[in-house]
Amino acid sequence: MSYVDDVYRGVVDQNPSQTEFHQAVKEVLDSIRPVIARREEEYRREALLERLVAPERQIIFRVPWIDDKGQVHVNNGIRVQFNSAIGPYKGGLRLHPSVTPSIIKFLGFEQIFKNALTGLPIGGGKGGSDFDPKGKSDREVMAFCQAFMQELYRHIGADTDVPAGDIGTGGREIGYLYGEYKKLTGRFEGVLTGKGKTFGGSKGRVEATGYGLLYITEEMLNSNGMSIKDKTVSVSGSGNVAIYAIEKAQQLGARVVTCSDSTGWVYDPEGIDVELLKDVKEKKRQRLTAYAAQRKSAVYHDKKKENNNQWIIKTDVALPCATQNELNLKDAQTLVENGVIAVCEGANMPTTADATAFLKENGVFFLPGKAANAGGVATSALEMSQNSERLYWSFDEVDSKLKHIMVKIFHKIDKAAREYGMEKDYVAGANIVAFLKVSEAMETQGVV
Repeated sequence: MSYVDDVYRGVVDQNPSQTEFHQAVKEVLDSIRPVIARREEEYRREALLERLVAPERQIIFRVPWIDDKGQVHVNNGIRVQFNSAIGPYKGGLRLHPSVTPSIIKFLGFEQIFKNALTGLPIGGGKGGSDFDPKGKSDREVMAFCQAFMQELYRHIGADTDVPAGDIGTGGREIGYLYGEYKKLTGRFEGVLTGKGKTFGGSKGRVEATGYGLLYITEEMLNSNGMSIKDKTVSVSGSGNVAIYAIEKAQQLGARVVTCSDSTGWVYDPEGIDVELLKDVKEKKRQRLTAYAAQRKSAVYHDKKKENNNQWIIKTDVALPCATQNELNLKDAQTLVENGVIAVCEGANMPTTADATAFLKENGVFFLPGKAANAGGVATSALEMSQNSERLYWSFDEVDSKLKHIMVKIFHKIDKAAREYGMEKDYVAGANIVAFLKVSEAMETQGVV
């Protein structure tokens, strides 16, 4: 059995039932087989892959908090510090009932490679809780965030581990977390990113993941003789990533006709009204039914009643921006039947392994999340730089740096895919580029 297969079997045996983590590891290991083959015995002797797939540290803790009625609740908190070979751990905090060790480990593992692709000095980590901020009052969210930080603060710092936002963790939550960190430590430092602009946040951070997704999608299409302009686009999700992906796609001349949330999805043939969507989701925190009620051209589809999703709409480009494994094989088959040109991941691993394989086999351009949604963490690292230097860049400065980073990522992964005989396999290209950078740093620093 090959070294790669030995390591993957070990991951499955040592992490039973953690299917999302297994999936993330298998994708990377399969992609880098030709790289490993060139130095297999050396890597095996150094146990390099075993060290790569095992987190450096996992912190699991309880989070007791009190609701508005005086009832005490206890949630689980977790932070996985996965790899610090090229910089301090960097990755978001996810607040969602689906959070498990498997979810956080898959996200943290992906973050190693995503962060490496940015070219910035940041390692990989992730964290979160099974707490659900939906339906909670501001006071309840504050109570949870303060309780969460009362444990987490011991393990993070500007040069150690710098968390950020993720699903369920927006500006409100980051503000509460940062306030408690500052109170507990007495330090005003760049320990969290996604902060408000009045206390060290960066312009462009809110837009970064969605904008970055479109910058790299545009570059991929341009490099293959096409353009995003006049293309019809389907988007899943209606959170931060989806909203600003829709906004930038429309700025680039595309027409985005779908978005979704956990209960349903909207088809708007005239194009999604971004300002209305922001009002519904960012300001009023309502369901998409509220969007459809105010937009004559929009049709709302209830997922449970209709048993379908936005991928049934015929479009040129699909941007899954909601959550992991949301786009399955059946969806991929529908997209191919409808003539989709490209699928670019705005969320983390939103496409199942068999769906990814099907799309690639059928000639669909596919950009994996670790490359396509790297704009968020790239801009977080830019926020860290501004905090360290006590600077505050304009939106245009940040946006220009973001676009440069995303365009550069595409050309790096494109070149790597070609060099290893896998032209236009951007999954392989992304994993190879990131692995080579991280593995070199790990080898140089010795067995630690």
